[in-house]
Amino acid sequence: MGAAMQRRHFLYAAAPLFVPRRVFGANDRLKLAVIGLGGRAKWLLKNEEFPQADFVAFSDCAVPRMDEARQIKPSLEKAKTYADFRRMIEREKPDAVFVETTTHARVWVAMHALKMGVDVYAEKPMSLTIAEGRAMSDAARKLGRIVQVGTQQRSIPINAWASQRIREGLLGRVHTVVVCNFEAPKVWQPQPAQPVPEGLDWDVWCNQTEMRPYHRDLQMRWAWWRDYDGGGQSWGVTGWGTHSLDQVHCAIGKDDTGPVEIWPEEPGQEGRVTMRYEDGTLLRLVGKKRPADHSDLGAIFIGENGTLEIKRGLLVGDAELRKGAPPDTIEGPGENAWHIQNFLDSVRTRKRTNADAEVGHRSTTVCCLVNICRDLGRRLQWDPKKEVFVNDAEANLHVSRPRRKGYELPVVG
Repeated sequence: MGAAMQRRHFLYAAAPLFVPRRVFGANDRLKLAVIGLGGRAKWLLKNEEFPQADFVAFSDCAVPRMDEARQIKPSLEKAKTYADFRRMIEREKPDAVFVETTTHARVWVAMHALKMGVDVYAEKPMSLTIAEGRAMSDAARKLGRIVQVGTQQRSIPINAWASQRIREGLLGRVHTVVVCNFEAPKVWQPQPAQPVPEGLDWDVWCNQTEMRPYHRDLQMRWAWWRDYDGGGQSWGVTGWGTHSLDQVHCAIGKDDTGPVEIWPEEPGQEGRVTMRYEDGTLLRLVGKKRPADHSDLGAIFIGENGTLEIKRGLLVGDAELRKGAPPDTIEGPGENAWHIQNFLDSVRTRKRTNADAEVGHRSTTVCCLVNICRDLGRRLQWDPKKEVFVNDAEANLHVSRPRRKGYELPVVG
């Protein structure tokens, strides 16, 4: 067998066997469903368009939320509702689901959906831990499923244009990238138990985590607490920070890798952190001013030939560097249009999305590394290929977390 034939044989043998749920015609409408009807899901349903697609079903472990979502628009009134998302997928057979759950439940839900033959749009951050993210990315690849992670900033035309130009050498070699010093998650302190709200399955809500007594602040402010997120409050590390750090990876071409070293510049959970990539690029989390909106959720790229700041929907820098850029984008309704369209197109064509599972995993990993570095308060060596800390057993304990029985990740062989 010749070299070319051997190569072709290997590619066919290595590719996952994918049998589509159905073949799409030019006029076919996609069947969509939502799992997790909290604030983000309702915002998307109210403010964004989903061309050539219909929402046929909703699922949430809090039953009243599904009924509230059906009232957002007349087109949603007929959506079926299910407390169990797996039953929903079995009965309604959607082409794709939007997984808008809490972070600590997201990978568990998404991997079940992938295994059931459904494409997934997963909110950011994609995972709670590094190990979860690796499992999710591997599952999507093995199953041949389409995944889009909700880091929509990279699909905004002006952000995508600037990222590509930097990758092509607009600034020469980029030696330093500066982002905000995003906040760490908080630690939950035990509180007196409160009655579980009617219609809420608290066991399912707790998912992989400890089955704590119900408290409204756990349910409604879950993104504050490290058991459920890596700092999801507005300027938290895995909250708005995921957008910024994903923008970094997009522009410097690190979508399939990560830093090799990370260290604290000062002690404490709010201390500044610096990372170094294998090519010498430094990523610095510094104490920049934080506006009330999302406008500063980008990064400052400092290269041999100049400096350019990519914000959310606009650029700041020398006019020559911005020459040929698309128009600025105003934040608000419609801001997710390009990202959603990219996902829906990929569901039809089976082409890779702008922020597939591997991209989402790598961006989320950087967030996790920030938190681990602050927790341990010392310099760490990271192997982005093996995804382990080098010769550091203590640090490697932070790569994953124990899961509660009944909420283990599904096996994808």
